[in-house]
Amino acid sequence: MKGMRGGMAQFIKQANQMQSKINKIKEDLDSREFEASSGGEAVKVIVTGAGSISNLTIQPEVLEDNDVEMLQDLILTAANEALKAAQTTRDKEMEKVTGGMSLPGLGI
Repeated sequence: MKGMRGGMAQFIKQANQMQSKINKIKEDLDSREFEASSGGEAVKVIVTGAGSISNLTIQPEVLEDNDVEMLQDLILTAANEALKAAQTTRDKEMEKVTGGMSLPGLGI
C-alpha cells in the first residue's frame, strides 16, 4: 500500500510539472504574433497566439475598385490563415509536452 501512495505522489508531481510547462508555453504563445496576407499582400492580418487580431493593413489600391465583397473575402482569408498558423503552432508546442496525448483538465 505504501508503494502505491508513493507512485501516486510521483504521478501528481509529474502532472504538476507538465501543467507548469503547459502554462509557460501558453504564456509564450499568447504573446507571439502570426501574420498572413491575401490578394498578393493587398491585405495583411496579424493575430496573437491568444487569438485576437492585433493589426490589419489594407493597401489603398484594394479600395479603388469599391468592391466590398472582395475586400471582405481578402480580410477573412488573411485572418483565417493567421489564426490557423497560430493554432498549428500551439498544437505542435503542446504536443511536445504531452506527447500527443489529450489531457483533460490540464487546459489543452
